[in-house]
Amino acid sequence: MNKTEIINQIAEKAHLIKKDSEKTLNAFIKTVSETLKSGDDIQLVSFGSFQVKPRAAREGLNPQTGKVIQIAAANVPSFKTGKTLKEAVK
Repeated sequence: MNKTEIINQIAEKAHLIKKDSEKTLNAFIKTVSETLKSGDDIQLVSFGSFQVKPRAAREGLNPQTGKVIQIAAANVPSFKTGKTLKEAVK
C-alpha cells in the first residue's frame, strides 16, 4: 500500500475528503519525525511505539572493490509493534 492508497482509506473510514485525510497523514508523519528528531519516544497504546536507537560505528566491505570501509555511528528510527497489532496480523 502506498501513501495515496492510505490517504484514500483514511478518507473512506473517517468520512473525510481526500484533502483533509492527506493533511492529517502529513501532519502525523511530520509530528513523528520531529518528535523522534528531538530524542523523544512515541507510544500508541495497543498499536506500537516509535523510538530512536543508536547504531554503533562498524566496518563494512565495499561490494565493488572488496575494500574495508568505516561506517559511521548513527541514530536510526525503530518501531516496535503493540500486542493488539501483533494479534490482528496473525
